[in-house]
Amino acid sequence: MAKKQKENYLDYIPRPNVLFDTRRNGEGHIEVKVHNKGVINKIAQILFKKPQYSYIELEDFGTFVWEHMDGKRSVYEIGALVKERFGEKADPLYPRLAQYMKTLHNHHFIVYENKIGKREKS
Repeated sequence: MAKKQKENYLDYIPRPNVLFDTRRNGEGHIEVKVHNKGVINKIAQILFKKPQYSYIELEDFGTFVWEHMDGKRSVYEIGALVKERFGEKADPLYPRLAQYMKTLHNHHFIVYENKIGKREKS
């Protein structure tokens, strides 16, 4: 029986999802515009005057990572740039970066252009 090969998350090549608009706020951080959809959100918008759109602010680390996701650099390569910019403040670098990328992907803020060596589904 063949062993299942563990995926190396550092081989993924991320890029921002074009379905989300972004802007830079007054502090220089990236903000991702999120449409508050669904029945519960619609009720909250009517009854409680909640906004139709929210902006998710990425902190210094997230903004730096976002700016370097170009669909060409792998997570590993982005990590090297993070290490150069933030030094020990980014440690533990790769576990933290991989988890951050997974979170962005789970919220559909990013897609994977491909994985080194093969195509990846969005």
